[in-house]
Amino acid sequence: MPDLEIVDAHHHLTDLSRPYPWLAGVEDSNRYHGDDRPIRRHYLLDDYLHDVGNLRLIASVHIENGAADALAETQWIQAVHDERTLPSVHVAHVSLLGADTPAHLERLGDYPVVRGIRDILNWHPDPYYSHTSRSDIISDPVWLGNFARLNALGLSFDLQVFPSQLNQAAKLAARFPETRIILDHAGMPIGRDADSWREWRDGMRAVSQQPNIVAKISALGTNDHTWTQDSLRPFILETIDLFGPARCMFGSNFPVDSLYSTFGDLYGAFDRLTVDFSPVERRQLFAETALHSYDIAVRQP
Repeated sequence: MPDLEIVDAHHHLTDLSRPYPWLAGVEDSNRYHGDDRPIRRHYLLDDYLHDVGNLRLIASVHIENGAADALAETQWIQAVHDERTLPSVHVAHVSLLGADTPAHLERLGDYPVVRGIRDILNWHPDPYYSHTSRSDIISDPVWLGNFARLNALGLSFDLQVFPSQLNQAAKLAARFPETRIILDHAGMPIGRDADSWREWRDGMRAVSQQPNIVAKISALGTNDHTWTQDSLRPFILETIDLFGPARCMFGSNFPVDSLYSTFGDLYGAFDRLTVDFSPVERRQLFAETALHSYDIAVRQP
């Protein structure tokens, strides 16, 4: 296990007393997760901390979990944070296409735990992979108008797209250079063939050239259910090479990635794959980039 302080830059909690549409569909057919029955349950803070085990977790970033009522989810995470200090911050869901989006964004300012928003944009020609039916949301004038509000409200944006959308993402970042964008899941590489690798790498190179984008290395198991350290290696090391350790952070994506490994196995792989980096660079990858990107103040005991 890494002897490092860790900030988990991407995890979820689940309280099934509230509806989660993505967990209520046909079992075993939820996009590309595979057999997701093990995570169709409560996954509360103590469940998460049990998975973390003895790792030196000093902070965590809770990412919206697809709850039907995103504002109620934010209220719940604020209450958990107030009682337990974890999760440290929350990234809320807001549809930037909504008629009430400006008011919704303003309301989020009432919750100190909120640092940013996520509006999932994953589109793929194969509907099996897509989260949305539209490939052009990222250039929709209404969406862009609401995106333009984020910086003034002190909100970052968690950007979740596929490799074929990374060039669009680079253009978005160039258009709004003052808005901090966190690229989720290392650009979500799907294929493992040579053409897919080149598409992913070229797209990642394009987004890495935008200084307001930082990369979150997480959820690689989502498209590699039987991952090994060697299968993760090229994606992790190429991402770090393109962005640099000061613009990369690790996240667990638990409980989703608990379908493919234990928390300890995942962070053990992160540790071994970065063992040749300097102590400063490893602190950035495991904690400091996330602390800075999400404006987290770690409470001292």
